[in-house]
Amino acid sequence: MKKSLVAVALMGAFGAASAQSSVSIYGTLDAGLSKRTNSGNTSTLVGKRDNNKLGFRGVEDLGSGLKAIFQLEIRYEPDTGVIENTTRPLFQGQSRVGLQGGFGTVRIGRGLTAFQETSTAFEPWSGMPAPAGYQTDLQVAGYTSDPLSPAGNSANRFSNAVFYNTPVIAGIFQLNATVASKEANNNPAIVGRGTTLAPQFPANSTAAVVPYSLSATATTGPFAAYAAYERNAVDTKLWSVGASFKPIPDLKLMGSYQKQDQEESVLINPDTKAWLVGANYTIGPGLIRAGYGQKTPDNALGSPAIAKTKQVSVGYDYNLSARTYLYVDAARKKITPATTFNFYSLGIHHNF
Repeated sequence: MKKSLVAVALMGAFGAASAQSSVSIYGTLDAGLSKRTNSGNTSTLVGKRDNNKLGFRGVEDLGSGLKAIFQLEIRYEPDTGVIENTTRPLFQGQSRVGLQGGFGTVRIGRGLTAFQETSTAFEPWSGMPAPAGYQTDLQVAGYTSDPLSPAGNSANRFSNAVFYNTPVIAGIFQLNATVASKEANNNPAIVGRGTTLAPQFPANSTAAVVPYSLSATATTGPFAAYAAYERNAVDTKLWSVGASFKPIPDLKLMGSYQKQDQEESVLINPDTKAWLVGANYTIGPGLIRAGYGQKTPDNALGSPAIAKTKQVSVGYDYNLSARTYLYVDAARKKITPATTFNFYSLGIHHNF
């Protein structure tokens, strides 16, 4: 009888402990047909609007409001099934582990910087790297968060970093910070202010400064806003501000302005400025996306007016379910008077 009671007690304790831990598998599949025309050249291919990913997310309740958390994301190409860009790490999306409690969230590893993660909510394509979107170019003013990473690596993440998010303060404010180490990460040589024979940053360089990223958000009713500042490993600085407003529940208006300062590593036109405005409008089972933006001069020779980038984009999502939608995008981007391309895509997006 006593043995039976002990066994029941042990099983109960094990069940309670198991209930306090969970691991979930999630991901995205996004693929479609896209067409790009550029000065008389036309190309059609299987492409994507969003990053395709396979992720693992876990949480363990440690008691007293403290939790251990982790998240791993593999990225891959939908048309071939291979890992996204073979020069990128296996867990390209993120690989972080940390603690969460009343003090906020602390994580260590690789992931989006505070600025990059915050700004996506103020862009009409929600930060997706679609050619019709703005996050990878205009919303960052051509900036790269991790220039001393291996060739082909993502431009909007820190590796070897510590990430901190405060709790939401007074139900309105949140502060976010990311600090990376100066350690070398197998970068190719960057000429910068040097020469081909004596580049400013030789291959596998240690960072010139400690990279860090800061952002703050405020949300109250239909209004939201953010401000961010970031410095990367080659001492390039970027600051950005943005806001959104929902005059009615189905309509979200948004805009942002950003400036990049590359004075420490670029000789010509070191300042790049960019702005964009956009909107999302929900109508029935669909969502309309639209935006317009400009960037100048992005280190180009000649006057800023000649080097100005202009982009206008529209898109439409049609929800087949809570996890699956069809989409169509169209964009026109004019980089210089002699370089203009049109982009069109049609595809399907599925979350699991």
